[in-house]
Amino acid sequence: MKTMLKPFGPILILFFVISFGNAQIRSDYDKEADFSKYRTYSFEGWEKNSDKILNDFDKKRITDALQNEFSLRGMQLVNSGGDAAITLFVVVNAKTSKTAYTDFNNYYGYGARWGWRYGMGAGSVSATTTISENDYNEGTFVVDMYDRETKRLIWQGIITAVVQENPSKREKAIPKKIGKLMKKYPVKPTKY
Repeated sequence: MKTMLKPFGPILILFFVISFGNAQIRSDYDKEADFSKYRTYSFEGWEKNSDKILNDFDKKRITDALQNEFSLRGMQLVNSGGDAAITLFVVVNAKTSKTAYTDFNNYYGYGARWGWRYGMGAGSVSATTTISENDYNEGTFVVDMYDRETKRLIWQGIITAVVQENPSKREKAIPKKIGKLMKKYPVKPTKY
């Protein structure tokens, strides 16, 4: 499967990142963490080399969008040794969905309007069920934030969505989806 996705990986991930039409956005955080103490952060890389399926443009779009969102929350990016460490992860899985549609037809003959079944004609009923299978790719993008001193996970944001194949809106969609994810971050933006 990895061999099959490798040539299409950059395209699939690109589409996943840019158009999360019905994306599931989830977040969890350490309720005991004092997020006001995190003034700096550094990107610590991509988990399990998952960035290999991204092109350089998309990696930059993702990190720029995250940098902008953290900046709105009073956090500054540093090359290394930030108060918080950020790691990123992305994966794409092939999925299949099944849908069924039943077309129900009911035909009746002619008969009298009044009376007891006088002149009623024969009728027929038919139903046709169509089942279709659709193959698609589902992508998951994960942002993990760790406390630098304790090495403890303090926040995690996850986006899961069907990989779309419309690259025309890529530059606008990546920051938009990252923005939706960051709405789940425990600190609200302080500047606009």
